[in-house]
Amino acid sequence: MFEKKNVLVTGGAGFIGSHLCERLLREGGVRIICVDNISTGSIQNINDYLQNPDFQFIRADVTEPLHLEDRSELASYKIPFQGIQEIYHLACPTTITHFDEQKIATLRANAEGMTQTLEIANKYKSKVVFTSSSVVYGPRREDNPLTSENELGVVDHLTPRACYDEGKRFAETVCHTYRDVHKLDVRIARIFRTYGPRTPLHDGHLIPDFILNALDNKDLLVYEEGKFRTSLVYVTDIVDGLIRLMMAPKDLGPVNFGSDYEMNITEVIEKILTLTESSSKIVVGEDLLFLSELPVPDLTLAKESLGWIPLVRLEDGLNKTIEFMKANRRLLTLS
Repeated sequence: MFEKKNVLVTGGAGFIGSHLCERLLREGGVRIICVDNISTGSIQNINDYLQNPDFQFIRADVTEPLHLEDRSELASYKIPFQGIQEIYHLACPTTITHFDEQKIATLRANAEGMTQTLEIANKYKSKVVFTSSSVVYGPRREDNPLTSENELGVVDHLTPRACYDEGKRFAETVCHTYRDVHKLDVRIARIFRTYGPRTPLHDGHLIPDFILNALDNKDLLVYEEGKFRTSLVYVTDIVDGLIRLMMAPKDLGPVNFGSDYEMNITEVIEKILTLTESSSKIVVGEDLLFLSELPVPDLTLAKESLGWIPLVRLEDGLNKTIEFMKANRRLLTLS
């Protein structure tokens, strides 16, 4: 109906959000409105797109009302006439090491931010993809770490990290309620541990800190006495999954996106040491309160209904991340 779709990406200057904007711009046919308050995102992540006429960055907090029609910088988007066709809602703090500082912001993002975003969707009858998280399933089960979308999960809503875990569950409830009441097309992506270029440093996301320390031949800290287990999916695979979910002919309910191959964290570190030719040593560090072992995703629904599988091998993804960090090392370490 329109020459180009108007697409709103909240959290678009963040790790996954910036890769999503890059992919959408590369494929063309869209005008992107990137909204981010830069609390955990970075202008550096979107610097290459700021001069693109089909990309407009708005520094704003999604927990507050966002009146897009009043924004003079969006005049070429003709929002009063065209509206917003698609919304990718990714805005939420994800820091681990600074989790305590972001608790209220996390709570508000999952409650008010989700609601404000869906109010925009309801105004323009936009299609929505919400990035939820694997934390909605609660702790992994030792008898079977594999988790499918129909498992309810159990989350303690009174723990120190409940504003994120229970917050994501509540955000899904908001999506479901707006779907029921306003007949909105809202899709839910449950994302598992993701890595790649632009992952924030020193935030407890493991891979970038491991790589940086390996490049500097510093000790690499492991947690839970080196017994910590995880699966890792490369960021471009996640972006591909989000776009496929948006383009699907019908809502599939929540869909898992991640890697179903699990390994001990020391195996990952050893690969990094080999790829960087580092002389770093692996040492046991103090456990991070907000870093937890997650379930492993059952990917049957994504594979059969969306034709999606994670394509980037761990070695290839690590190599791409290492090359990015080498090229941007000075910029990344400025503080």
